[in-house]
Amino acid sequence: MPGILLDNLRGSVTEKRPVWLMRQAGRYLPEYRALRAEKGGFLNLVYDSEAASEITLQPIRRFGFDGAILFSDILIVPHALGQDLQFLASEGPHLSPRLVDATLASLMPAPHHFQPVWDTVRLTRAALPDGVTMLGFIGSPWTVATYMVAGEGSKDHHLARAMAYRDPQAFGEIIQAIVDSSIIYLSGQIDAGAEAVQLFDSWSGSLSPRQFQHWVVEPTRTIVDAIRSRHPDVPIIGFPKGAGAKLPAYAHETGVDAVGVDETQDPRWVHRELPQGMPVQGNLDPLLLISGGVELEDAARDVLSAFAGRPHVFNLGHGIDKTTPIAHVERLLEIVRGND
Repeated sequence: MPGILLDNLRGSVTEKRPVWLMRQAGRYLPEYRALRAEKGGFLNLVYDSEAASEITLQPIRRFGFDGAILFSDILIVPHALGQDLQFLASEGPHLSPRLVDATLASLMPAPHHFQPVWDTVRLTRAALPDGVTMLGFIGSPWTVATYMVAGEGSKDHHLARAMAYRDPQAFGEIIQAIVDSSIIYLSGQIDAGAEAVQLFDSWSGSLSPRQFQHWVVEPTRTIVDAIRSRHPDVPIIGFPKGAGAKLPAYAHETGVDAVGVDETQDPRWVHRELPQGMPVQGNLDPLLLISGGVELEDAARDVLSAFAGRPHVFNLGHGIDKTTPIAHVERLLEIVRGND
């Protein structure tokens, strides 16, 4: 049976609101911390299909979310394209060589990195309870490119933005390589059992309108068209974090089935500006889930009210923080499920 999450992503308004949380499998859970201590580094977990499947299932067992989001990382694509990938303690991900210093042609592709992730999807889908949707994902081309060019995360994505202006041909080749690899990777996730997928464009908010159109909307449209031609029944969620007033254009022009909304957006404005009947996902501030109390409860009810009458998947405006108290997640779920 498909479950209420898939029903909403396909355009139905269900009596109960489906809910899952970005980064719902992670460091705020003691069971995750115990498994990571046993297995070692983050990348070891991602490429250990049995461990990654167990991590994906942990929040389903604890909270009964309506969707299970694949435990992996958006940087698997550059790893498969030939960059070395490391996750360093207290520093985050590092890719080498940086494409601000090296050419794309100098990389030796390593597509075998996709297989253990596909195996994770297959194992997880087989273990999920009826009605829980298996969600796959990729990082969208612009966001992935910012890491590939700079070799790490940055506050303003200066190196990638400058390269896109200075040498749009070279930067366009990087984007195209990400697009081509992402189509293969995402299609493989669906073949392995993903029932819906999300495209994370975490850094789309750093671009001007023209650059947003060129490096966010157009590559996303290419991926959406390719996935839809291969898997026409699989809903695609686009999440352009920080898009602001550019969100309606993204919704209209990329072809995604549903739009994820970050916490900076007024949900009533979103409801008014997006196409009627288009499914929306979001958009509680993750910091409210840390603080809890009346502010959390009122904000959650406000999101539910703003999107009443529209297909809506309750979620955060971005990922759950590692310091989030489990009791606050439990309280949020009581409100969303109408058990408060």
